Amino acid sequence: MVVESVFGNTRAVADAVAAGLGGRMDVRTADVATAPDELHRVDLLVVGGPTHAFGMTRASTRRSAAEQSGGAVPVADTGIREWLDRLPAGTCPAATFDTRADRPRLPGSAAAAAARRLRRQGHRVLARPESFRVTGTRGPLVDGELERARQWGDALAAQLVGAR
Repeated sequence: MVVESVFGNTRAVADAVAAGLGGRMDVRTADVATAPDELHRVDLLVVGGPTHAFGMTRASTRRSAAEQSGGAVPVADTGIREWLDRLPAGTCPAATFDTRADRPRLPGSAAAAAARRLRRQGHRVLARPESFRVTGTRGPLVDGELERARQWGDALAAQLVGAR
């Protein structure tokens, strides 16, 4: 699993998804800044990140998030957008998720954009992109979202194991 997290909410979701996947497969979670650019012996690639400005983060939206944190969050050089741009074409099964504000419900999704890129690269996206809700820009997550993330991970693993 490759995850980008600014305020910690997306990382919490990734950990819950990993717990769900972990009941049926070995799981490794990497921060997008340190994730390898090539996939070797990966049974399922899960990519997650926050939705900023209707899609995946960009350098400008990461700078804005760092400013909103009052300096508590450093500006990241790499997000899932840049990581996916470096990822070579392949046929790995994949799934995507994002975190996004519960109110107001705005259009756009980092998960949907990531899924489109993965499909264009030849990867087989197993499930509809999934969104997990936060109560505001910084969070916290809406009640029940971590359990829903764990269940989503379990369902992904079941689907992959059943397809073999």
